[in-house]
Amino acid sequence: MDASPVLTIPPRSLVVLVGAAGSGKSTFARRHFAETAVISSDRIRAWLADDEADQSVSAPAFEVLHLVARRRLEAGRVAVVDATSATAAARAQLVRIAREVGAPVVAVVLDAPLELCLANNARRAGRRVEEDVIRAQHDALTASLPGLRDEGFDAVFLLRGASEIEAAVVDTR
Repeated sequence: MDASPVLTIPPRSLVVLVGAAGSGKSTFARRHFAETAVISSDRIRAWLADDEADQSVSAPAFEVLHLVARRRLEAGRVAVVDATSATAAARAQLVRIAREVGAPVVAVVLDAPLELCLANNARRAGRRVEEDVIRAQHDALTASLPGLRDEGFDAVFLLRGASEIEAAVVDTR
């Protein structure tokens, strides 16, 4: 059996979770990081509109997400962004924030098969993401993978499939 992938996260890092809806980003964040370190775009939408799925508040939700990430980094804390971040454009603002405050920025890519994302989405107790949205996110992520390492990240951890995602060990020392 292969060893579990070890993801070494430097102190005071901006960790960008990358993956389609249903890939397991929120579960991964809960498993490996303090609740206070995780900045979820869904949660912020719920704060603003009482509904995680209300896309009409996405722009202000990401303003808040970026501000909280910046403030955590300025305070010397790890900031974990729990959003799809499936496109280079979505990730660019996060890389810029980390650079502006002199913090390392790490991408953790949950490259789950489309079928797994769809199955996980179908099992959600609350809101579900439309299948065509998940397919578009998955396609965008797949298309952007070859250039991800050139986007300015200090480290990129690519976890392929459910077994690698489940087995990953995060070292934040």
